[in-house]
Amino acid sequence: MQKNLKAITGKFRALRRDRRGVGAVEFAIVAPLLIMTYLGAFELSVGFTVAGKTARAASAVADIIAQQSEVNKAFLANVPNIAKSILQPYGNANYTLKITGIEVSGTNEGTVIWSRDQAGAVPYTVNSKVALPGQFTANKSFVIRTELTVPHELLLYAPSLEATAKTINLSKTAYFHSRLAQSIKCTDC
Repeated sequence: MQKNLKAITGKFRALRRDRRGVGAVEFAIVAPLLIMTYLGAFELSVGFTVAGKTARAASAVADIIAQQSEVNKAFLANVPNIAKSILQPYGNANYTLKITGIEVSGTNEGTVIWSRDQAGAVPYTVNSKVALPGQFTANKSFVIRTELTVPHELLLYAPSLEATAKTINLSKTAYFHSRLAQSIKCTDC
């Protein structure tokens, strides 16, 4: 019995001194952490890219409309193509774009003159009051407001997350003063 116990103890000591499998164990512990870090950084960089494109698209649409003296339904129906082209290759068919012509009537307050969304509907009631950011204090001015919301689907998400956690809505609101006319009229809105 003493001999068997000594043999078993000797084998445990030899196993404890054996370092051949240490690298494999360390790799098995560290590799998943490195892979998760790499994939997370990739997902984060794509998210920042889409957020930047969303901001540029909202600003570009407002800027283009602010350079008009008047618009109509046909013109406003083609404007979402500008946003769609800026959002490429991350474009999502489910984005929402609201374009609103606002007459500034007081400090940080305006009146909706016309509005359209990407589907041609009227998102805001004409003559309704809206709040404006602090920089719009001049009376008798006209502002174009665009609101763009892009649902961004996470490319690499944990399967344990719910489906609603897979999508993040990225949104941007842009304001531009009219440039060529005191008020940008929509002839057939």
